[in-house]
Amino acid sequence: MTDLTAKTPCEGLLPQTIGTVTLSEMDIDAITSVAPFKGQEKTVSDALKSAIGAAFPAANRLNGKSGGRVVWSGMGQAMVLGATPGDIAGAALTDQSDAWTSVTLEGEGARDVLARLTPLDLRATRFKRGHAARSELAHMSAILMRTGENRYDIMVFRSMAKTLVHDLSEAMLSVAGRRALG
Repeated sequence: MTDLTAKTPCEGLLPQTIGTVTLSEMDIDAITSVAPFKGQEKTVSDALKSAIGAAFPAANRLNGKSGGRVVWSGMGQAMVLGATPGDIAGAALTDQSDAWTSVTLEGEGARDVLARLTPLDLRATRFKRGHAARSELAHMSAILMRTGENRYDIMVFRSMAKTLVHDLSEAMLSVAGRRALG
């Protein structure tokens, strides 16, 4: 009988540091999609706050800490990251744990790296800490979150892990090269 070994989506690809920017894989134990039924938004938000300490976020925002974060992921939908909310009356919940890969891009120049790959306005005055967006990253659908001064957490579908690392690495090389030239 064959022994199977679980691997993360970016195993063998990360971490990488190029110039002043580091790209590393985030291991999120649980990812749950939460979609409140019509008229149940407040009830679901209160249930999330009770279950994991973070309420349902406003559009383009995230709530909570890394151990129990709720991230807006589309109209009427959020992703619970790192915690299992349990059953919540008034919402459709779907386990998404094996569907996504998550990485962290951090360091001076992280915003410049992302600016090469997404149409989002990433200026600190527009995309502040605690903001999240569902957007294009290169040619992939992604959820981008600003979680620190020079830190962004990024989620894409698991099948795109190698492409994500490649595209971010190329952009990191470009930013490092440009900075080296002064």
